Amino acid sequence: MRPPGQGSPAREVAVVSTDTVRESIRVARLLGRAERGSVTAETAVVLPVLVIVLGMVLWGVGAAGAQLRCIDAARAGARAYARGEDPAAARLAVDQAAPRESTLVVRRNGELVEVRVRAPVRPPGALQRMLPSLEVSAVAVAAVEPGADSGPDQDHGG
Repeated sequence: MRPPGQGSPAREVAVVSTDTVRESIRVARLLGRAERGSVTAETAVVLPVLVIVLGMVLWGVGAAGAQLRCIDAARAGARAYARGEDPAAARLAVDQAAPRESTLVVRRNGELVEVRVRAPVRPPGALQRMLPSLEVSAVAVAAVEPGADSGPDQDHGG
């Protein structure tokens, strides 16, 4: 509460001319126009980076898929060779499951047959010029079934 006899406290009032207000509005508009193109410029810089990152993500997904196909192909080949199937039929089983451009190595060591499948994974599109290819591989080993002729006793590449 205020002591008796004193009125309301003094207030400071700023007096602004219309010219000052107009100048402030003009400056704000100029600043707004200057920033208007910055979104376009930032997008132009960021968009190629996003495309490259997306390409690398797709390459990684492709590499993971190729790895899984190599695993499936090695298992199919090991089963086929261990059962004593015709080498051409065993190779066909591997080729159906393996990624394109894959290589096959079959080794028989006593009662075991080992099948190794390798495949290159190339980067997509323009990234091929900037990044090297990856190589994915898988190995599967199976016991040769009794009475089965599992193919080569030595290394067999293909």
